Amino acid sequence: MKKIFIALLFINFCTAQNSKRTLVWEENFDSKTLNESVWNFDLGNGCPDLCGWGNSERQLYTDKNHSLVNGNLVIHANYEEGVYTSTKITTKDKKQFQYGRFEARAKLPVGHGIWPAFWMLGSNISKVGWPKSGEIDILEYIGREPHTIFTSLHTQDSHGETINTKKTKFETIEEGFHIYAMDWTKDKIEFFVDGTSVYVFQPEVKNEDVWPFNQPFYIIVNLAIGGNFGGPQVDNTIFPQDFSIDYIKVYQ
Repeated sequence: MKKIFIALLFINFCTAQNSKRTLVWEENFDSKTLNESVWNFDLGNGCPDLCGWGNSERQLYTDKNHSLVNGNLVIHANYEEGVYTSTKITTKDKKQFQYGRFEARAKLPVGHGIWPAFWMLGSNISKVGWPKSGEIDILEYIGREPHTIFTSLHTQDSHGETINTKKTKFETIEEGFHIYAMDWTKDKIEFFVDGTSVYVFQPEVKNEDVWPFNQPFYIIVNLAIGGNFGGPQVDNTIFPQDFSIDYIKVYQ
């Protein structure tokens, strides 16, 4: 009974949070295949331009390591014959947003070496590069630090070092689905997990090196393996692992 009461409180909180906004876009993954008028697949290992996807990651991205099941996007991480495979999708050049509330309901994979993420990049990245473009990490989880959610921002001012970041403990975060959200205005960015505020970024000075968040950004969902953040050691016995996303919603 207590769990039901808490769940109702959470639903009411989320409703209140979004009551002053309009739902401008949602992806419910209720088709048989991904809508490629919205989503792109990043493929391969990032070479020759960004080998290891810039983080010494181990996976090869394919357009096969996913399925749409019962209204969920399920990204499958596999290890076969010495090769790690997974999927990464983006809305680059197809769907971009400036300001609003962004949320995803997702269930995490687990195990040492796993690195799922729901994040955004500045749409001008092809012109100015990273981190000048800015990066917003709404959800990052690494299997080597269980029960912990990372929320981070990358800017030119941080020189690629994640100084604008917070990691928050949730003892049951690996159990079932949870809602990961970000409120983004012209003044600040605030991150939430299941309605709980976990980090606020609101610098007084907002020049282009500190605050590249005054432009459109696009959405990325992926499941990486290993890498500088995921960790150099990967437990090969954990595979296969799934990262499930029920929906992504944008309110403005």
